[in-house]
Amino acid sequence: MSSSYDKEPFIAIRGLEDEAWEGYEAIGCELASASKRLGNRKTVVVLECYPGVRQEEVIAGFRRQAMNSLTVIKAEEAALSPDAVDGKVERYLTDDRVFGYMAPFQIEEFYDPERICALRSRIDALKEGIVLVIGFGASLIARGDLVIYADLARWEIQQRYRARELGNWRAGCREDDILRLYKRGFFVEWRMADRLKKKRLGEIDYYLDTNVQDSPKMVTRHALFEGMAQAASRPFRLVPYFDPGVWGGTWLEKRIDLPKREHPYAWGFDGVPEENSLYFQYGTIQVELPAINLVFFQSIKLLGEKVYARFGAEFPIRFDFLDTIGGQPLSLQVHPTTEYIREHFGMTYTQDESYYILDTSPGAQVYLGLQENISSGDMLEDLRKAQAGGHTFPAEKYVNSFPAAKHDHFLIPAGTIHCSAAGCMVLEISATPYIFTFKLWDWDRLGLDGKPRPVHLEHGEQVIRWDRTTPWIEAECVNSIEPIGEGEGWQEERTGLHELEFIETRRHWFSEPVLHTQNGSVHMLNLIEGEEATIESPDGSFEPFVVHYAETFIVPASVASYTIRPSGPSVGKTLATIKAYVRA
Repeated sequence: MSSSYDKEPFIAIRGLEDEAWEGYEAIGCELASASKRLGNRKTVVVLECYPGVRQEEVIAGFRRQAMNSLTVIKAEEAALSPDAVDGKVERYLTDDRVFGYMAPFQIEEFYDPERICALRSRIDALKEGIVLVIGFGASLIARGDLVIYADLARWEIQQRYRARELGNWRAGCREDDILRLYKRGFFVEWRMADRLKKKRLGEIDYYLDTNVQDSPKMVTRHALFEGMAQAASRPFRLVPYFDPGVWGGTWLEKRIDLPKREHPYAWGFDGVPEENSLYFQYGTIQVELPAINLVFFQSIKLLGEKVYARFGAEFPIRFDFLDTIGGQPLSLQVHPTTEYIREHFGMTYTQDESYYILDTSPGAQVYLGLQENISSGDMLEDLRKAQAGGHTFPAEKYVNSFPAAKHDHFLIPAGTIHCSAAGCMVLEISATPYIFTFKLWDWDRLGLDGKPRPVHLEHGEQVIRWDRTTPWIEAECVNSIEPIGEGEGWQEERTGLHELEFIETRRHWFSEPVLHTQNGSVHMLNLIEGEEATIESPDGSFEPFVVHYAETFIVPASVASYTIRPSGPSVGKTLATIKAYVRA
């Protein structure tokens, strides 16, 4: 089945085509010209790197181009030894395969002052030519006559982990467990690297996209920041990615026209700015950058003053897909309470969430909340037996199951036991801390790596809300849909989230243009019914923006108002969007 879903959406950046370069030859020529303009016999180029950049590739690429006199100084020669780094980060990693604690480190804590001085002396001793200072922490070594920031997307880092190409930064031993690699990145390296990025990006001369091997792209600082300003003034989409899983289904592959994989697709991510990237199109050159850069450097325009005041430079809403149609159930799970996630993992808010049902197959169900009059002790004992092996957990004895139909909305405040059974295509709408899922039982199966998937009963039993039983769930969490307003050709409904959650969701059915107005928060939407819609500005402040079925898109808080209307093959038909924003 052909699909109109755009898997490579981009943002056309206007008026800056002359400030972008592609390939090492063009980039080398630009840097050589910039060096000549400085008029110095010696030019120090500082190339600050996000962890995971292929530094040897960059060095080789620069050597091949107009830089015959290039001298390379590797910044990490001044870093602490791997054993010393391991010792500093150990307490934040714990023995768990998945969970650590958000580490507060700054990059300066991992560099030796005497070694920094030694590298500076080597630089000072050079009297001519180009000196390239490269590495994660390069900006600690020298100020630089030219400063470049080399970046890459979080998803690309994960692919390099999986390919065993990349290990953790300055780790003493090579880790083979993908979950532990990701954990150290998530809890330690990326936090430290993001803090450094926030400090340095406004000071650079050039930004270097290193996502595609041997195909770098570079833009000036002006082009980068102007691009982000343009993006934060109009609707846009993130670059989606899709991942197989042990419980994966067939809907994503068929409806979004994905290539076949050995294992079926379980997840689709097209609304997670911390993980997804953006494509900025400068003329013919497409630059990929982590979407989190936009959150960091256009915080108020993107999020809104109130959201920024509450969450800081963090995008608090997440949309993603969970596909179990033709697949298996998700793990039976629960998310931590706010108090628990703060005390045990260093997060300031938790993963409240919901399941919006995009589609189903016959027999689809959602497990949600506890049965009446069960014994918590008996349930925990049965979960422990199941975890030990040789015993299957009787989920239906303890947990409610509800039939699921297209356009149902199930609300899941933290502490509520839940999972999608087989047969559901879920649009998960939730708060952002998506890694904090406590699996209670995984249906007696192994992960794709052949290992048991981690179960966290010791955490889960601490946060289960035992009072969330059938009557409360039915009254509070299953299709709590409330009409809000209607007019000619449109109807608005409130579908959630629960009053205990900070996200509000509104569904609009429409066959005519619908006006949406700003309410102090960024809006995240998905076209949940219909083939195509167009988002337009009433005052022409942005160009018309077309979306297709199942595509998630973001409307920044800086957009005062916008209309959404059926377009293309959907003209004359009834469409629907689901919109999420942070409640005032």
